[in-house]
Amino acid sequence: MIVSFIIVAYNAEKTVDYILNNLTEQDYEHKKIEILLVDSASSDSTKKQMVSFCENFQSEFKRICVLDNPKRTLPCGWNVALKEVKGDVILRVDVHTTIPDDFISMNVNCLKGDENICGGRVTSTITNNSIWQRTILLAENSMYGGGVAKFRRSNTCEYVNTLAFAAYRRCVFETVGGYDERLARTEDNEIHYRMKQAGYKFLYYPRINSFRMARCTLFKLMKQKYFNGYWIGLTMGVSPRCFSLYHFVPFAFVLGIIFTSILAAFALAKLALLLWSFYWAIAILMAVLSVDKGSFNSNLFALPFLFFLLHISYGSGTIVGLVKMPFNRELKRACYEIENVKVCMIDQVI
Repeated sequence: MIVSFIIVAYNAEKTVDYILNNLTEQDYEHKKIEILLVDSASSDSTKKQMVSFCENFQSEFKRICVLDNPKRTLPCGWNVALKEVKGDVILRVDVHTTIPDDFISMNVNCLKGDENICGGRVTSTITNNSIWQRTILLAENSMYGGGVAKFRRSNTCEYVNTLAFAAYRRCVFETVGGYDERLARTEDNEIHYRMKQAGYKFLYYPRINSFRMARCTLFKLMKQKYFNGYWIGLTMGVSPRCFSLYHFVPFAFVLGIIFTSILAAFALAKLALLLWSFYWAIAILMAVLSVDKGSFNSNLFALPFLFFLLHISYGSGTIVGLVKMPFNRELKRACYEIENVKVCMIDQVI
């Protein structure tokens, strides 16, 4: 099968070379790999590096194409690439990702049966192996910190609700169309919901591995969590059924804080005491369970407080998104690119 491998990047000059080098080391036949590199109006040397890679390796692969994404957001970038794909299988990863040399071949083998969508384990990694960075990474990967998806931890081959860095047969996008360009961060949730509604299943195969570079500071991680929650709130105005209940746990927690704090102000502090006691008991328990034997250090005492900061960031972002959602004019407009991508992909085949 011909594989169309998509990378969308914005100001990624420090990381784009890693994933491009990984592509040259793939054990899948290079003449059956089409590479689509999409630059989202970067102000650094990202596009220059893409063009250089294209010039140096064009003859080695079936095709390398450098495309522009003037709208700059990820869903717009994916749609730019989808309109150009010529392969039977579509594979897409984030630019801050590294992959082993069997990544493409493992995905293709997984799709050779009756499967239409497959993917594997995504492991978060850090660039600076300091104790503090390892502690932040531990907080993010913990189930209590937000790492509940099965593609982060499961060792069982099974059908799951969603995948990251998945491989899709071309027919999947020809059926459901492209990404909803109104959504800057929740485009995967929305399009995966449409895929499930169309009858497609997501096969998780744990022997497929990829490695995503995690946020390197607490501030950057909290900012990421805030905007993840923010876009969940906004997306409720577009596709409210594309989320699971666990997406709203931090939202419920922040609401609980507000509600019980108001009651405490009126001398009704029992609910607040109950909420905080329950929360910190669970936070401490999950911190203990998150620590591997032999890896204990004093920074791990910060884990419960890191959980708290991540939950507050995520939950408050969801509240702000929900408040702004009814007033967001962009969300009320139809996204015609969903259908345009479908038409372009079908025309490519014809």
